[in-house]
Amino acid sequence: MAEIVGVRFKRAGRVYYFAPGGIELEVNDYVVVNTARGPELGHVVIAPRQVLASELTEPLKPVVRKAEPEDVEHVQELEHKEDEALIECGKLIAKLNLPMKLLSAEYNLDGSRLTFFFSAAERIDFRELVRQLTSQFKIRVELRQVGPRDEAKLIGGFGRCGRPLCCMSFLSDFAPVSIRMAKEQDLPLNPMKISGVCGRLFCCLVYENEQYRIMKEKLPKEGQRVSTAMGVATVVGGNPLKETVLVELESQARVELPISEVTIEDEHPSQQGKSG
Repeated sequence: MAEIVGVRFKRAGRVYYFAPGGIELEVNDYVVVNTARGPELGHVVIAPRQVLASELTEPLKPVVRKAEPEDVEHVQELEHKEDEALIECGKLIAKLNLPMKLLSAEYNLDGSRLTFFFSAAERIDFRELVRQLTSQFKIRVELRQVGPRDEAKLIGGFGRCGRPLCCMSFLSDFAPVSIRMAKEQDLPLNPMKISGVCGRLFCCLVYENEQYRIMKEKLPKEGQRVSTAMGVATVVGGNPLKETVLVELESQARVELPISEVTIEDEHPSQQGKSG
């Protein structure tokens, strides 16, 4: 068995696992840990617990220590420096005429590394920019290009629903989204109506997709013949949320009925004889 603790560095950021190393930790405690970017301040989102050692893909780095109030204050000071760094970096980008959009800047805890995040339509040769930034700030500087979804997560904003973007509020990972999900939920296939501020399909299409799929399996398909209390009819539509079907009677009248009140006929008359 191995003991792990889940740590998050940003709101709605990915959860990373570390070894508590005998330190008593609780959810919402701040901790200092070593990462690929050097020391970082994170907060505990999953309390220490035991897992099978075979579930770990690689050795865990240990938590260095519980954070002190001074660490939190230092991070707040660094945030002010990040704003200044963004301004200076923006000036250099304009000077070098680079086609890139600067998004954010982040110092690690000890201030030894500064990372800039940007978006661009294509790959950018930013080597000269890095050289000038390193010369100006006298520390290690990195630039990271991110995609449209990560750009929205960094900048934030509000969705068409009027609520803060899911990606900046609680989504720690982006699940694959496909146009098939919009079809499954009978949504308009106009990209303008089913895309978020990032220009990609709504992440929320994933939330109810499985529920729609299960409910649609209960409904008879369009064109199927069904028996109802009013006689034989043809299915012309359905509402999976209400679990109802729209049928057309032989009188051409259309009625919406609960699926419990219809029975599927063996076969549509127009299809008889085709199986032989």
